[in-house]
Amino acid sequence: MLSAFEEERYVSEVLKKGSDTLDLYKKSVAEEEVYDLVVFNDDVNTFEHVINTLVKVCKHTFEQAEQCTLLIHYKGKCTVKTGAFEELTPLRDHILDAGSTVAII
Repeated sequence: MLSAFEEERYVSEVLKKGSDTLDLYKKSVAEEEVYDLVVFNDDVNTFEHVINTLVKVCKHTFEQAEQCTLLIHYKGKCTVKTGAFEELTPLRDHILDAGSTVAII
């Protein structure tokens, strides 16, 4: 998966080459499936535990993990990461091992 900067640079190069290349790029991006890693609220895990899990497993900053945890608590769930299914599977497994309810959607 390309970073935003790499994608912007690639699109610029594609635009210089013509619309046929751009159409191929759009098709390849559209075919790439993106999934959500969603953590659900429960009555077992503490805020501190969920925050620490997101920092450790998803490499969130403390602030990002704290915001996700608040969303999980007040909204019932939060998408904590997006990406390819294969990329999210080990993260899901680690979060499950930590005792949280999580799904790849």
